Amino acid sequence: MVDKDRVHMPTQPPDERKNNFKEVALGLTKEQAIEEAKRCLNCKNPPCVTGCPVGIDIPKFIQLIKDEKFIEAEEVIKEDNLLPAVCGRVCPQEDQCEKSCILAKRGKPIAIGYLERFVADYRIKNNPPSPVCNLQKEKEVVGSRQPKIAVIGSGPSGLTCASELRRLGYKVVIFEALHKPGGVLTYGIPSFRLPKDIVNYEIENLKKMGVRIKTNSIIGRLKTIDQLLKEGFSAVYIATGAGHPMFMHIPGEDLNYVYSTNEFLTRVNLMEAYKFPETDTPVILGKKTAVIGGGNTAMDSARCALRMGVEKVYCIYRRTERVYFLG
Repeated sequence: MVDKDRVHMPTQPPDERKNNFKEVALGLTKEQAIEEAKRCLNCKNPPCVTGCPVGIDIPKFIQLIKDEKFIEAEEVIKEDNLLPAVCGRVCPQEDQCEKSCILAKRGKPIAIGYLERFVADYRIKNNPPSPVCNLQKEKEVVGSRQPKIAVIGSGPSGLTCASELRRLGYKVVIFEALHKPGGVLTYGIPSFRLPKDIVNYEIENLKKMGVRIKTNSIIGRLKTIDQLLKEGFSAVYIATGAGHPMFMHIPGEDLNYVYSTNEFLTRVNLMEAYKFPETDTPVILGKKTAVIGGGNTAMDSARCALRMGVEKVYCIYRRTERVYFLG
């Protein structure tokens, strides 16, 4: 099996995308999705399902793509994951389901993430009359009474927890500290990787299921957890994320124009600093920008800086370019 056997996602050319915040990956065509789906071996004991953190029936939804039943394929995914348009874009499939694919041992694995994104986008574009509410399991958890659960934080963890609890029949209220829901999906991941209309679409689906979202609600200041429990919530799920920045504790970190990636990406993504002065929030970068680190947030920051007109972006990383895996 060689590389050409796996479909390649069309993308914006580099010379174009460096000047805009539009999505880089353009998605598969129907023909590309079907051809890629045909590569699936339909394993009797599919290791890709074991590699998926939520256990999506991957062979089943891929078979439905082969049969050109794209809406049905998306609904198979939603049996275990109500955020397919998001996960199809930013979930690290290469280290999970695709890494476990049998084809990965002798060539290139099935592009599971691409296919997940395809069927999710197909539903969004065609907007069939099939409310998400119809996918609820409608289980009565405590007789006729529906306990109420509080979820603190509306990032990936909070949204996933809320969707699963709602499908089990619980009433769910999400408390979000910021003025927009989505957590890192909104303030952390740039729109050229994850368009905000996709995030909004997935969140609106949760609202249609009956999940309530209260923004500008900082739990701990507005209310305590004890107060939430006294107000009738049966349980509280804390999904505040890992938003606290890590500093190196070196001289100069507190100088002007030195940003943590948390602040920088929040300014750019949530406050749309890349549109300044059309928007109120600026980011001053200069002609040269150094990004210290080599992870996802570092790469997102470097790519944002380039798109905002910086002439040179330097990625300063403590390891070598080559990655060694031991054991």
